[in-house]
Amino acid sequence: MSEPANTQPSPTPAPQRRFDISHYIHKVSTRDGWLGDYDFGWLCTPVLPFMKTKKSRLPPFYAIDAQLPLLLAIVCGLQHALAMLAGLITPPIIFASALRLPSDMSAYMISASLISCGILSLVQMSRIHLFGRFYLGTGLITVVGTSFATLSTGFAIFDAMYRNGTCPTITNADGSTGRGPCPDAYGYLLGTSLVCSFLNMALSFVPPKTLQKIFPPIVTGTVIVMIGASLIGHSGALNWGGGSNDCHLRPETGIFRLCPTINAPRPLPWGSPEFIGLGFLSFSSIILTEIFGSPFLKNASIIVGLIVGCIVAGAAGYISDSTIKSAPAITFLWVHTFKIRVYGPAVLPMLAVYISLAMEAIGDIAASAEASRVAVTGEEFESRIQGGVLADGVGGFFSALFTNAPLSIFAQNNGIIVITRCANRTAGRWCCAFLLLFGIIGKISGVFLAIPNPVLGGVTTFLFASVMTSGLKVLTYLKWTRRDRFILAAALSFGVGNLLDPDWFTHLFDGVESPNAGLQGFMDSITIILSTPFLISGVVAVLLNFIIPAEEVEGKHIETVEDPEAGVPRGDHDHDNSSSHDEKEYKKGQTAI
Repeated sequence: MSEPANTQPSPTPAPQRRFDISHYIHKVSTRDGWLGDYDFGWLCTPVLPFMKTKKSRLPPFYAIDAQLPLLLAIVCGLQHALAMLAGLITPPIIFASALRLPSDMSAYMISASLISCGILSLVQMSRIHLFGRFYLGTGLITVVGTSFATLSTGFAIFDAMYRNGTCPTITNADGSTGRGPCPDAYGYLLGTSLVCSFLNMALSFVPPKTLQKIFPPIVTGTVIVMIGASLIGHSGALNWGGGSNDCHLRPETGIFRLCPTINAPRPLPWGSPEFIGLGFLSFSSIILTEIFGSPFLKNASIIVGLIVGCIVAGAAGYISDSTIKSAPAITFLWVHTFKIRVYGPAVLPMLAVYISLAMEAIGDIAASAEASRVAVTGEEFESRIQGGVLADGVGGFFSALFTNAPLSIFAQNNGIIVITRCANRTAGRWCCAFLLLFGIIGKISGVFLAIPNPVLGGVTTFLFASVMTSGLKVLTYLKWTRRDRFILAAALSFGVGNLLDPDWFTHLFDGVESPNAGLQGFMDSITIILSTPFLISGVVAVLLNFIIPAEEVEGKHIETVEDPEAGVPRGDHDHDNSSSHDEKEYKKGQTAI
């Protein structure tokens, strides 16, 4: 007798681990091996107006090591890859634009991002026993991608390098000045990231309960909100208007008097209605896909927005094929290299970035474990967190060697596990294979680089707003005592103020006369932290969380204590069922970049 649609079938049992050649022959040569009993019609059927939907039995849930039909593994792997694709190509495009890098180097950075994320996701999904109770990797579908937190910090680091002359400033023919190409700045970012990655490796051996006590939800939620907000202001909205380079200043002369430059196929002033319309078209496509799309398309809505926007932009003449023609057919890591060096003033900010990545990893792994129907308490769960944070640190080290910025676990893939009811790691390995394929085929990077800024801006604005929403979700699990509100207000005072006036702390040390190299580096480091909204907000929140005493209400002490399982702050008097429910929900909500 079939199960009703609203029941949750038990996970498909895991097979015995043994090599059997007949099993693989059966897998590739029979209908059962390719399709199984999965309802692909349910996965791909759109929700159209006035269409009557039939109630059908939910597909079976495939556990992390269950036998998985081959076609389902490929389809789910492709879906995971498409869901994270926009997040993987956005950081290198933004870094290359900020540093005015040539198109061939920009295309390579996109390919390097895809390849390195494919390789290091395999490491994160593994569960390699090291010694004692320590592991490398989570053993779940925990894919990694270039962290958006690095973008916000990178902007402040690059600004400091252009100010102190590390990066060149060029003088145009009309006498105006602008930023010159600075690949060395990216090399400094990679080298600093490589050194600071050891912090994450060390943090992986600290009990998760201790980390959650130091960085409670009021800290992590504030940091995530400010990361999303700063990216919208520094990149998403600017690209939506035409470009995040100097063209958004609307100079009267020079190459940037029109966006993206005067050499573009159809250059226009920043903020032109044509640009705004293209961005809105991409943004609207995401909304329509969410309303009418099938479960498969909903998880790839960002890619749908890019495709629709590019089709219209191409028909209107806004796309140049020069980047596609110049991109190599096949590429790999180290086709372009950067001088890896450590930039002293960036060490402290990058250490703060890695701390935030460790906290993101803890929340994301908890959400992945719950979605995958494995233990979310106990020694096994803590070993998954330990292995995931360690893999994050190892990934940051090798990511720098792979010429890519620091990585973090991508939380949006947990939604795919829930919707497709497939937590099987075989699907994750297919995802990695697709990422490697996309990265090795160089022309694909050329296509991504040809995406017009307004189309990219419309999509990334939504993407960065989703990051903000994740932070707000974390903050909703506070008790909202006077203490919580005070800490949050103080942290946002600095973060939002800095976001609205980026030059707030730029001239803080102008009065220091003739500082030596060490003092100058320290002052630059402090300026970078103060000029990065999520860093200064996080620092203020951490300090006040330690300094301000807990409140007492009606003689009962309310402690802001992290639950060792879910990370939910709760008072000593809160042990009812609703609190237990909130703890479970928090693990779903504490997802980040």
